[in-house]
Amino acid sequence: MLGDRGQYVFEVAGDANKIEIKRAVEEVFKVDVRAVNILHMHGKMRRMGRSRGMTRSWKKAIVTLKAGDRIELFQGI
Repeated sequence: MLGDRGQYVFEVAGDANKIEIKRAVEEVFKVDVRAVNILHMHGKMRRMGRSRGMTRSWKKAIVTLKAGDRIELFQGI
């Protein structure tokens, strides 16, 4: 999985860039970020009976950490 390789996936603001994402992750989780990759996830057509609509578009960031760093998401569980 990605966590084994030191990579974590986040949903980020649509106007955020790589530098802003790197600074935010380093500040919030107190880790050293090596790389940030960004993907634009486009909305998909969905149907519910005769009704049709689109899911929302969003931005995904894959953050790679320095070897040995980890983000503990569920501490004490």
